[in-house]
Amino acid sequence: MPIVSFDALPDTARVWVFGAASPVTGDAASRVLQTVDEHLAQWRAHGVPLVCARDWREDRFLAIAVDEAASDASGCSIDALFHVLQDVESELEVSLVPSGLVYWRDPAGQVVSAERAVFRAAASAGNVGRDTPVFDTLITTVGDWRGNFERPAGESWHRRWVGG
Repeated sequence: MPIVSFDALPDTARVWVFGAASPVTGDAASRVLQTVDEHLAQWRAHGVPLVCARDWREDRFLAIAVDEAASDASGCSIDALFHVLQDVESELEVSLVPSGLVYWRDPAGQVVSAERAVFRAAASAGNVGRDTPVFDTLITTVGDWRGNFERPAGESWHRRWVGG
């Protein structure tokens, strides 16, 4: 079976992070995860099963990872994953496929998402700063998902807007 526990993947495994514009909970979250699990169970590249896993955080962030030391994802297999996610987006009216949104925690600890211009404006107004926790959906390894996905804005690519 190609699906493994996310914890079993090495830090070097490749990861794609998908963020929802708003929380996905209840039946909608169950449907997203069921659809993803069904796809991952048969996910292949050039006929070879991919050693893969998924993780779900904050009712917004879906990480899908492949241990490329065991099996390389091909362009076609990655495209197939994106199509599955786009189909579930249409079905459930949620957005997951990269949209250019920026994600951060507000002072109450809630995850906020907005266009980059809104984040820049919040930084200019002093509503977000170097210590504001941000989420880096551009990470590419499981190790970064484990340790660098959420970090202060001053320690991420967001620093260009918060005086980093």
